[in-house]
Amino acid sequence: MNRSSIRHKGRWAQTWIYLWKFLRMFIYQNDWKVLPMGAVIAAVVTFVVGTNLFVTQEGTLTGAFALVCVCIWNGFFNSIQVICRDRGIIKREHRAGLHISSYIAAQMIYQLLLCAAQTVVTLFICNVSQVRFPTEGIVTPWGIADVAITLLLITYASDMMALMVSCIVRSTTTAMTVMPFLLIFQLVFSGSFFALSGFAQKLTALTISRWGLDSLCAVGRYNEQPMVTLWNTLFKFKDVEVMGQKPILEIVQRAYGTEYMDEFLLWSGKYNQNEAYLSTLSNVLHNWGVLLIMMLVFAAAAVIALEFVDRDKR
Repeated sequence: MNRSSIRHKGRWAQTWIYLWKFLRMFIYQNDWKVLPMGAVIAAVVTFVVGTNLFVTQEGTLTGAFALVCVCIWNGFFNSIQVICRDRGIIKREHRAGLHISSYIAAQMIYQLLLCAAQTVVTLFICNVSQVRFPTEGIVTPWGIADVAITLLLITYASDMMALMVSCIVRSTTTAMTVMPFLLIFQLVFSGSFFALSGFAQKLTALTISRWGLDSLCAVGRYNEQPMVTLWNTLFKFKDVEVMGQKPILEIVQRAYGTEYMDEFLLWSGKYNQNEAYLSTLSNVLHNWGVLLIMMLVFAAAAVIALEFVDRDKR
């Protein structure tokens, strides 16, 4: 992109000029490789956890967490280097009349398209892995549509966070050094797999993973599913003898393979419900809204940070 082509262009025109530039780079500079890479990651994850995803509470929680990790990884990898690797070019074109807001807007549109494509790929892999999506949605009439929107929001929010980081740092080396720490922070403070309390628990409100996991479990109807941990524990101790008898074995034998077993699993699930995973319209929209706010904050921070690109002394 030469300077004369953008010197007298307005913000809207510049946005479309750079968007077409990014789309050409997607094709001719092999940026499309993020799609098969995301497919491989999704395939590995769904191969391990796909059977019980949206079937049992344990399977839904583990599978949802794994999908959140996939989305965050995809989003981070999409844009963690895109600004810092072209920082010199952006600096020259900014001095020639480039509006930073137009450049970031073009990146936002392009990254949204890329995240949407990754979401489609992830859903396709889940379908091939025979993941049983909820039949009814909370926000839309279809459960798979709610899951798709949630995955897209998680991926795009992660993408915008990485874009912000790419605007702040000045080299790709620094960007790739920061990314693992961001990923670890997202995973540790997701609020589900690690016991957190006090200030650490409050930090979960700042993570994409917390709101993404809450959203996936809500649209996946976690609270309506059976819990198998208690049954598995009983089955594990079925041969324990009490005064020469095996009372647990007798209970397991009577219930196994009957409607009593199904009732027991549903009953135990009722005592393991989580208020954060309520399958209500207000809860899902609240979680989605937080992710949207995060996107806007990250995008605004990216614009502000990149406005100072002229001060680079490199």
